[in-house]
Amino acid sequence: MTSIREELRTRLAAVAHEPSPARLHGETEAAVLVPLYVRDDEVHAVFTKRREDLRRHPGEISFPGGRRDHPDEELATTALREAEEEIGLVPDDVELVGTLAPVSTFVTGYLIYPHVGLIDPIPWRPSPNEVELVLELPLHALVSGYAMRPMTRRGFTFETDTYVVGDHLIWGATARILGDLLARLGPLAEQRRSGPGR
Repeated sequence: MTSIREELRTRLAAVAHEPSPARLHGETEAAVLVPLYVRDDEVHAVFTKRREDLRRHPGEISFPGGRRDHPDEELATTALREAEEEIGLVPDDVELVGTLAPVSTFVTGYLIYPHVGLIDPIPWRPSPNEVELVLELPLHALVSGYAMRPMTRRGFTFETDTYVVGDHLIWGATARILGDLLARLGPLAEQRRSGPGR
C-alpha cells in the first residue's frame, strides 16, 4: 500500500521551473518553501502570519521565504534559508520534492519560485522580527474554505481567489501558489481522516 508521503512525492515530482529572465521585466527573484507534513492521514501545510507592524504585507499569511542573498544563490537554498530564519526549520529536516509554477506579486514586483518540502512537525521558533504566528492548516480545510471574494486594497475593490480557515484569510500570491499545489495534489488534498466525531 502506498503511503501518503510516497503519493505526495509522486504527485509533486516534476521538471523544475527554471528561473526566467525576471530582471528584464524589473522583477526581483525570490523563493518560498511550501512545507507539508502528514498527521492522522491528513496533509497539512505550514504558513506564517506576518507581524502587523511590518512595512510590506503587514498581517498577511504567506509561506516562509524571501529574496536571494546574492545572484548566484540557488533558489532552493533561498527557500530553505528563509524557512530556517523565519520559523526555525533546519534545512536538513526538509525533503525537497518538487517545485510549483513561479508567481508574480503585482504590487511589490517579485517573481516567487515555490519549492515544496516534506517535513515532520517541530516546535516552531518564529522570528520575533517578522512572524506573529505559525499556522498549520489541513489541506482539506483550505479546499473547503476556497471562494472568489471581493478584496479592497488602496481604494480598489476586486474579486480574487481566497482561502479562509477560521479567522485566517489567504489571498494574493500565496493563494495562487496554494491553488497550484491543490490542483497538483487533486483528491489527496481533500482527504480527511474518518473516525469518531468526523
